[in-house]
Amino acid sequence: MSEEEPRLRVLFLVRVESGGADRFVTAYERIRHQVAQAEGHLGDELCQSLADPDEWLITSEWASAAHYRAWAESPGQPDLAAPITAASAGYVHKPFAVRLRTAAPL
Repeated sequence: MSEEEPRLRVLFLVRVESGGADRFVTAYERIRHQVAQAEGHLGDELCQSLADPDEWLITSEWASAAHYRAWAESPGQPDLAAPITAASAGYVHKPFAVRLRTAAPL
């Protein structure tokens, strides 16, 4: 394993109120391009559960935990995240270090 700091994958599992999907997606749309401009942000995805349409997952990948911490601890971050948390009935936030990656063959 490399000595450099591994990439970070952040899982943000969200439950929205029944019928609140449009509000949640609108909140995500409002902030996603701002988050994408953060140094070290490599991308994110918005996913909806097929088994439970009120359950959503936002995954984001960062160049390192330090990049993510710098963004998460920045002065404007709570205001930026407010639309997402306001549109959520509950959520769980979990960061993971990416240790191994397997890419599909070309």
